[in-house]
Amino acid sequence: MKKRIGVIGIVIEEFESANRVNETLHDLAGIIIGRMGIPCPERGISIISLIVEGTSDEISAMTGKLGKIKGVNVKSALTKKLED
Repeated sequence: MKKRIGVIGIVIEEFESANRVNETLHDLAGIIIGRMGIPCPERGISIISLIVEGTSDEISAMTGKLGKIKGVNVKSALTKKLED
């Protein structure tokens, strides 16, 4: 299958959900190229940005799993150009 590169933005609004997010990211680490996390304790949120490379199905599965976690918002943007 053809691969795409993209960015995934994750906003964690419930601190208790952070461990589940990290476990999910660990399980899917094979498509993560880079990761940056910013804690904002004064606002009660954490923000994670990911650079990913994978098939549309792999990236969609990741965002779907993350989006099902309580208190987590996820958005993604992918390249239109497909790589072999």
